[in-house]
Amino acid sequence: MTESLLFRGAKILGADSADILVQDGLIAEVGSGLSAAGARVIDADGLVALPGLVDLHTHLREPGYEASETVLSGTRAAAAGGFTAVFAMPNTSPVADSAGVVEQELALGEAAGYATVQPIGAVTVGQKGERLAELGAMASSRANVRVFSDDGFCVWDPLIMRRALEYVKAFGGVIAQHAQDPRLTEGAQLNEGAVSAELGLAGWPAVAEESIIARDILLAEHVGSRLHVCHLSTAGSVELIRWAKKRGVAVTAEVTPHHLLLTDELARGYDARFKVNPPLRTQEDVLAVREGLADGTIDIVATDHAPHPSEAKACEWQAAANGMVGLESALRVVHQAMVQTGLLDWTDVARVMSSAPARIGSLAGHGTPIAAGQPAEFALYDADAVGVFAESDLHGQSTNSPYLGRDLPGKVLWTVHHGYVTLEDGVLAERGVRS
Repeated sequence: MTESLLFRGAKILGADSADILVQDGLIAEVGSGLSAAGARVIDADGLVALPGLVDLHTHLREPGYEASETVLSGTRAAAAGGFTAVFAMPNTSPVADSAGVVEQELALGEAAGYATVQPIGAVTVGQKGERLAELGAMASSRANVRVFSDDGFCVWDPLIMRRALEYVKAFGGVIAQHAQDPRLTEGAQLNEGAVSAELGLAGWPAVAEESIIARDILLAEHVGSRLHVCHLSTAGSVELIRWAKKRGVAVTAEVTPHHLLLTDELARGYDARFKVNPPLRTQEDVLAVREGLADGTIDIVATDHAPHPSEAKACEWQAAANGMVGLESALRVVHQAMVQTGLLDWTDVARVMSSAPARIGSLAGHGTPIAAGQPAEFALYDADAVGVFAESDLHGQSTNSPYLGRDLPGKVLWTVHHGYVTLEDGVLAERGVRS
């Protein structure tokens, strides 16, 4: 049995205050003036209560790249950011392209205990784009994989993409595409535009993303299957998704926190913390993806948490790795870019960062309302706090955050997963969480 917990005075989705009673891994009751014999009472007065955040796009690096991140360190970072579930991308070593590897990842997540780890399977063997991976075996494994992606690599061959879309229909799966035409981005270093021209860096054109999205929308429509677009980043991509949804195509899309806030202007100092795939775009693109998220064209926010050791970033721009860590900062960035600007309220945040990603990924027990009888998966957020984002806010193995030294609003103070406290008053609970 888990400890009984009574959170007093939390603002459910930022609205009315209520007490939340947690018993035996479930939310036993939500209401005013609650009491329970033996329960641990926690003052949550004024804190925003959100369903546990769900990240559909996380790189945990294990197995194979434990110098960057492990399942344990990555899920600790997740808990610190208010996440109770993360979907682990398959670009590990060995690649998660078989039932054995995805089951190993699932077991590592269960042992860590900080968040549910739901593996994503590779679309092709070794992510090489040559032949389909064991999609059916991964789907029927204990890991119950429903999302497949070669993220980091585009499924460029249209015939393989079509076959993948056809295959996953049998079990309600979804193909999550990394939309990047490899021929149009050979040697690309930064968004193609004025800044890349001034800095002498090879341009990464928007059409390299948009052309793949357009093709895959048509393939998904033809096959009648589900397509998910990873880390959408351009104004043109937003328009394509909007067009597809009007046609009734089963397409969903995600945007990262960094594409909601940061632009290619930050590359002027050649600071490789700002090098990412897809690249930071223009202010026009930032405003377009914000609008797309606000009006529902873009379904979710996903972090694309991509840890790297310091030597992979502390080098010249051209040699640096792409990627940013983002689990601990995601909610705070969405708060700044979308809530403080009036584009979303806290109910919307719960949708785009919890319920919708859980639905897209077919992950039961997450993204559920904060209500009696529901799984105890939630976070408490101090929306009135403000502070400089620092290395002390990072809890993974890598520190390649673009927000270090930047003022960000808010702070996650409590995270509850499976009825256990994983983050307590801003401090991670230690591994005794599930022991």
